[in-house]
Amino acid sequence: MIRISGTKVSRIIYMILLYVAGALILLFFAGTIFGLVRSSNNPILKLGKSSETASVNSQYDDIRVFSGIGRLRIPLSNSSILILSIAFPYSANDITFTEELAAKITDFRTIAYDYFSSLPAKDVSQINEEAAKAEILKRFNESLRLGRIQTLYFSDLMVLD
Repeated sequence: MIRISGTKVSRIIYMILLYVAGALILLFFAGTIFGLVRSSNNPILKLGKSSETASVNSQYDDIRVFSGIGRLRIPLSNSSILILSIAFPYSANDITFTEELAAKITDFRTIAYDYFSSLPAKDVSQINEEAAKAEILKRFNESLRLGRIQTLYFSDLMVLD
């Protein structure tokens, strides 16, 4: 069995700490010299978005279609049923707006229900799709705080008697 005395152990630890401190001091001086010699026009690390990066990224936004509202079956005033799916494009890069959209699905469904179920019976048979889109878009955007929807798409728009 090898026996090491307490003074030898403390001397070994002292030498290790001394070598580590020396290495850190050399690293500090090498970094300082490198920083002084290096050109400031070509940084090693960039924090945040530069104007070049922002313009390139805006060209390649991740545009997706939000269809989380699903297919709506809305009872109308003349006892008909309107079947409708609403979707719209959004930027998936805007995380906070994407989260707000997911949180507002119930509100969006309620807005569409309220709008179509309040139409007079004479207007139900000939729904003006563009006017309905404009009004629902306006109401959707009024309920949003972190972004805006630019356009709406209606699919499966049909009235069942």
